[in-house]
Amino acid sequence: MSFNKGKEIIEGSSRSVTAVVGVENPPRLSRYESQKRRDWITFGQYLRNRRPPVAISQCNANHVLDFLGYLDQFGKTKVHLQGCMFFGQPEPPGPCACSLRQAWGSLDALIGRLRAAYEENGGSPETNPFANGAIRIYLREVRDSQAKARGIPYKKKKKKKNPLKGNEDNSSFPTQQT
Repeated sequence: MSFNKGKEIIEGSSRSVTAVVGVENPPRLSRYESQKRRDWITFGQYLRNRRPPVAISQCNANHVLDFLGYLDQFGKTKVHLQGCMFFGQPEPPGPCACSLRQAWGSLDALIGRLRAAYEENGGSPETNPFANGAIRIYLREVRDSQAKARGIPYKKKKKKKNPLKGNEDNSSFPTQQT
């Protein structure tokens, strides 16, 4: 089989058949876009599998919170409970019966991608269930509880100030005298 300027020539019989090829490869998605698409499809499947099924247009923050709880069963992060002898230890010396959960950072990134996907798929920012205050509170509680369980307090990173920004007149630089 050979290709010639958008036409496919099929050989192998006594005559050649020419057919127009109208399929082009779509542009390759970035890692973020691929993950966002996959997350959106997974969330849609989750809503369809509920009893009764829920349309995305009818989805609210409670459905999102249920989805996050559902995802915990697939988590890989050990979160020690308050009664566990390893509670508050960053590197516990042995195994325990505490459950595996989704890590806060993974959930936070997931919500960010789903929030963007919701609006890209026709949802309005005002009704975006992923932007609901209840979701932010839930994520904050997960972050804080996981930090306590590990004995490592969460500290928000401070933005670094750019020393050159705001000094448009360059008055901090010495001037050359002639």
